[in-house]
Amino acid sequence: MRLLHTMLRVGDLQRSIDFYTQVLGMRLVRTRENAEYKYTVAFVGYTEESEGAVIELTYNWGVDSYDLGSAFGHLALGVDNVAQTCDEIRQAGGKVVREAGPVKGGASIIAFVEDPDGYKIELVESKQAK
Repeated sequence: MRLLHTMLRVGDLQRSIDFYTQVLGMRLVRTRENAEYKYTVAFVGYTEESEGAVIELTYNWGVDSYDLGSAFGHLALGVDNVAQTCDEIRQAGGKVVREAGPVKGGASIIAFVEDPDGYKIELVESKQAK
């Protein structure tokens, strides 16, 4: 078994595609529209789906926002330098909601950013995250 994708419901598909590709540096892997059930999906990621997990952005036609609830926590991305990545995300128009620093009770350097729909994305400093 392997993890294929994580699905996030989004209120504006193009806005979300732009965030994940232009701000976080992913690429659009593929899109699919289902007129019968009135939704469009876009898959974004750093690799092809055959090589690693991606994010499925699902837009249900006519729905522009969601209650995120309290069960979902965050996505996590490994980066070489958390502080530098926060600066780059901010310069690209992204929202940093927790600046770079050690995780509470630990030594790992982390930060949090937020996508246009309010989903949290943790940045974890990892010298192996190429």
